[in-house]
Amino acid sequence: MNVIERDFDIDEFLTRPLFAHLATTGEQGPCESPVWFLWEDGALWMIADSQSSFPKRIVADPRCAIGIVDFDLDRGGLQHLGMRGRATVEPADPARLERFIARYLGPKETWNVRFKEQVVDRQDMMVRFLPETIVARDQSYFRNEAR
Repeated sequence: MNVIERDFDIDEFLTRPLFAHLATTGEQGPCESPVWFLWEDGALWMIADSQSSFPKRIVADPRCAIGIVDFDLDRGGLQHLGMRGRATVEPADPARLERFIARYLGPKETWNVRFKEQVVDRQDMMVRFLPETIVARDQSYFRNEAR
C-alpha cells in the first residue's frame, strides 16, 4: 500500500461511522455506490446481498476507488480519504458482519427488528477492498464567525 499523502491518522479516521463512496466500472460506464464500511486487517469491508449490482461489477472488474469525507461545518473540519485498489467478493462472515453493523447501530440487542430482518439478514456476501494507494488530506479551515 502506497500512502501518497497523510495529513492525519488514517486508522483513527477509518474508525468513524462515516459513509464511503465506492466507484466501480460497469457496462454503462462509471458507477458510484454509497456504502457503510469496516476497516479491519488492512482492508475495507463492505456488505452486500446477492441481488446487489456493485458486487457483480467487482467480479467483472475488481479495480475500484473509494472516497470518504468527514465534514463538520460548525467546527470548520474537512478531512478526505481517497483510495484506489482492487476488491474481491467473498461469502459473509457472521462475526465480521455483526462487528460491521454494530459499528453503526450499536450492540446487536439494540438493533431494530425490522431493519435486522429486512436488511441485515439478507447480507450474504462481503466485499473486501485492498487499497493500493491512499491520499489522506486535511482541508479543514477556521470557520469565519462573521457570516
